[in-house]
Amino acid sequence: MIVRLAREQDFSGFLGLATQVEHWFGPMVEDAGFHSAVDEHIRRSTALVAVSSGSDLLGGLLFGAKAPIYHVHWLVVSEKHRGKGAGRALMAEATRRFVRGPGSIEVVTFGADHPGAVAGGARVFYESLGFVPAEATDPGPEGGSRQIYRRAVT
Repeated sequence: MIVRLAREQDFSGFLGLATQVEHWFGPMVEDAGFHSAVDEHIRRSTALVAVSSGSDLLGGLLFGAKAPIYHVHWLVVSEKHRGKGAGRALMAEATRRFVRGPGSIEVVTFGADHPGAVAGGARVFYESLGFVPAEATDPGPEGGSRQIYRRAVT
């Protein structure tokens, strides 16, 4: 697996990943705002992808690289590659490439009562990386609860 900056030709791969999580996050594939966010992150060099040796897109990350509070805007690993290190590799590369302490990294993920909290494994994933649950935030577009997770960086 290789983690690298996303390129324009990776756009369709981001849409492919989005189709796999729309049931949790609401419509994205046809959403102009999502398209703009992906394009903007690619242009700013704040989008990363994990690719296989065969160049299949294993995962993608859109990162907010502004100190002192950094943001994981979007992180998705393909269903068939979850639990195999792609998400961890994307986060490690984002931290190495973009984060300068002191500060914190924040991500909005499912609230504890959201079905995706268990099925998607996001909360356990972020906790394994040292993130801790923080305050609740606005519900997602599908109406499900959301919570901020935060990790301090030095």
